[in-house]
Amino acid sequence: MLIEDLNQRSRTIFRQIVDTYILTGEPVGSRTLSQRLNNPLSPASIRNVMADLEDSGLIFSPHKSAGRIPTNVGLRLFVDGMLEMGNLSKSERTTIRVKCQESGHNVEDLLTRATTMLSGLSQCASLVIAPKNDLPLKHLEFVYLSPGQALVVMVSEGDDVENRLIKIPLGLTPAALTQAGNYLNARLVGRTFAEAKENIEQELKSQQAELDSLTRSVVEQGFAVWAGKQTVDNNPHQNNLIIRGQANLLDNMEAVSDLERIQRLFRDLESKKDLIDLLENARDADGVRIFIGSENNLFSLSDSSVIASPYMDGNNNILGVIGVIGPTRIDYARIIPLVDYTAKVIGKIL
Repeated sequence: MLIEDLNQRSRTIFRQIVDTYILTGEPVGSRTLSQRLNNPLSPASIRNVMADLEDSGLIFSPHKSAGRIPTNVGLRLFVDGMLEMGNLSKSERTTIRVKCQESGHNVEDLLTRATTMLSGLSQCASLVIAPKNDLPLKHLEFVYLSPGQALVVMVSEGDDVENRLIKIPLGLTPAALTQAGNYLNARLVGRTFAEAKENIEQELKSQQAELDSLTRSVVEQGFAVWAGKQTVDNNPHQNNLIIRGQANLLDNMEAVSDLERIQRLFRDLESKKDLIDLLENARDADGVRIFIGSENNLFSLSDSSVIASPYMDGNNNILGVIGVIGPTRIDYARIIPLVDYTAKVIGKIL
């Protein structure tokens, strides 16, 4: 359905239902609407229009009460055809710029500060995909910590340092860790992952590497960590995704059903691979992209919306995606420009 398919009365009542629902989170009844409309209509006339809107799939009744709330289809129609975008205040723009600039020259610190700031301003959870570090490696070292655990220290050209915990086989000696480090340094230093990947994988696969099985497993883990494919909890995407402000999602819950929805959302947020896949869909967007409720399978049960925007470098190369996640009654008019401006600030800094 297009917004043009609705007559003026239906548009006015539909807009009021959506605006009121976004503001209160409560079903909207005909009596409430009659009080809010500039040109009051009788409750009976409003109920007739609401019945037509419900038949069109734009609103529904979550309970047996007379109140209605917009469906995901209705929210999409509203966002695409009726939303009046708000403007960020001067203080909000200043806050975004200052908070991001405080991060110095560390990209991960910049993105962490940006997501923390964005979650605070939006009162939702925020998330960002960090760009992959594809600089040539300067040095890699394994540091023994305890039985079954070691630290991988990676220094890229430009002196960016990353530390990652990995699991190592029990019984592995410090000498074997040194051998694993020497093996990788000989093949990685001065090269990017893309340049070294094929040769190392082929050598390990064909058993050409003169390594015992324990040392070989450490080499494979160290190589995977540098490639951004392995972390201590064996989640292959954790290194690329930053999430902040989940506690904001617990605010303003009105009923037990809200708690159940948030619990489902928290479980969805733990599925970081699916989250990254979702955000990757926003990479090709020309500006902000919006995913509402069941439009994305990941959040179909938690009734949540994602507002995301790619951020780019000075050559318009897309480096990553930053966004906000919250209930479907999220304040789209305010948060869309908030996400858009934050993405632009990050791009300018990078």
